Amino acid sequence: MNTVWLTGAEWLAVLRIGLGLWWLESWRHKDRKGWFERGTGIAWATDVAGKHRWRAVTKGFNAVVAPRPRLMAYTVVYAELALGLGLVLGFLTPVALVGGLLLNLLYLVLMIHDWAEQGQNAMMALISLVALLAMSWQTWSLDSLWGVF
Repeated sequence: MNTVWLTGAEWLAVLRIGLGLWWLESWRHKDRKGWFERGTGIAWATDVAGKHRWRAVTKGFNAVVAPRPRLMAYTVVYAELALGLGLVLGFLTPVALVGGLLLNLLYLVLMIHDWAEQGQNAMMALISLVALLAMSWQTWSLDSLWGVF
């Protein structure tokens, strides 16, 4: 008799939920007062983008993020919360997976010089891609419960 603890689809749901918990932890440990009132997160990113070896990154950052530091701080912080909740609950999961993949790729490109962050962002991007292509929302999700995707 062959007994399987979890099916492949359930393991993919575990992977998706784990990724969501990772995003929620990223949101939880953020110094929101620093990000929102003192602009610490965007100030740090401005410094990184200003020294970036790829001029397109500096130019893009200066065009999109630098003129809107407060809006961008709220966008980053609450995007991480939305991604975490979406993945843990399995709500609009493909949207959350694509959004997370794009956010991790942006983090990777911005922090190309900071090797300490590369592993985390690379693994989160890889998990997003696998969970997306394997349709991890088919099990243990609001999407499957409601028949959304």
